[in-house]
Amino acid sequence: MLSRALLVAGLVSLLSVVAAGGSSAASATAGACQLQGVANLNPGLSSTSQPFAYSFSGSLTSCQSTVAGAPASGTVSAGIQIPETVTLTNTTTGTTTTGTVQYQEPTPTGSGTCGNSSTSGQSLSQWADGTVTVVGYATNGAAAAVALQGTVQPAMTLTVVASSVPAGFSAPATFTISTTRFAPNDAAAAALTFSPTTQAQDCVTTPVTSANINGVVSID
Repeated sequence: MLSRALLVAGLVSLLSVVAAGGSSAASATAGACQLQGVANLNPGLSSTSQPFAYSFSGSLTSCQSTVAGAPASGTVSAGIQIPETVTLTNTTTGTTTTGTVQYQEPTPTGSGTCGNSSTSGQSLSQWADGTVTVVGYATNGAAAAVALQGTVQPAMTLTVVASSVPAGFSAPATFTISTTRFAPNDAAAAALTFSPTTQAQDCVTTPVTSANINGVVSID
């Protein structure tokens, strides 16, 4: 049960993006989405304080917004690899072609135990209408409660995964994804609950390395 604090801390970040679902480019308005996803932590959370990194991916559904035409669903992620189509250069001839390679999102990091923690990072929401929203966030967690503060950011810069580039070719070292829905500096907040993916992860004898995340995210 203690593990809830830390897991939620990092996850709320991703959910904060949904909060943007209730804001317009000019001002914030009420909105909310349901989130379901899985978080993976390395190293796993335990009763001993230590630094850690994590990744998260999930779905955003049943979104309600006062903004006309706002999408009702999407996905959210942080710290994962995503495919992007880019220009590839033949390292021998210099000719170019297009191809799909993997790019790594910035990895969220934190420090603490299952009972107390803090994290920070960036999350990426990809909406059903093809728009995207980047959110930067910081969290503080205690027991099962976690407070998140975040803001919409202009863009996220991803780093190429070298092993995904075809032999004999080079790819751009970075890939930038710009926010196309909601305005930079829009504020977001969220509250979640989680359950370890296995009962054995009790945070005492076995660290929590993965957890199912469920909750509601909103913005004023």
